[in-house]
Amino acid sequence: MAMKIELTPIGVIHSPCKEPEQAPIQAARSREMEARIEVFPDYAKGLDDLLGFECIWVIYYCHRARPWSPKVVPYMDTEQRGVFATRSPSRPNALAISAVRLLRREGNALVIRGVDMIDQSPLLDLKPYIPSIDSRPECVRNGWIGKRRMDRKADDRFC
Repeated sequence: MAMKIELTPIGVIHSPCKEPEQAPIQAARSREMEARIEVFPDYAKGLDDLLGFECIWVIYYCHRARPWSPKVVPYMDTEQRGVFATRSPSRPNALAISAVRLLRREGNALVIRGVDMIDQSPLLDLKPYIPSIDSRPECVRNGWIGKRRMDRKADDRFC
C-alpha cells in the first residue's frame, strides 16, 4: 500500500559539522560537541516546559545522505548488512533520531550537546527523553554487532 506522507520541518539544526564526514557516527560518541537547534517562530511556543528534561530526542532529516540502498556496510562492520539492521542514514526516508543533552533555551532556539547531525539538517520533531519509558534494560540482544570482533577496527573515524 503506497501512501504519500508530507513532513514539514519545524526548524533547522546548526551544527559545527559542515560535511557528512565530519559528523560523529553516533551522538553517544560526541558527548562534548554542541549544536544549536533553531525552531521556527510558528513552533516556538511548543518549546515551553522542555527545559525540565535533561535529555531530548531530536528527529531530523538526513538531507545529505547518499541514496538509499537495501544493503550497506555499517561503521561497526566490514560486510554488507540489511539497511534496517543498521543506523545508516542511507535509508528509504533518510530519517534520524538522536538522544542529546539539553543545555539551555535561547528564545526560539535550543543549545544541545552530544550531536551527530550535520549543519542545516531539517528538524522534524522534538520529544522529551524519559528514562523510565525510554530506557529498556531488558533489551540486551544486539544482533550482528554482538557477533563481530570488537578488537578489529572496521572504520578509522573513531580510532
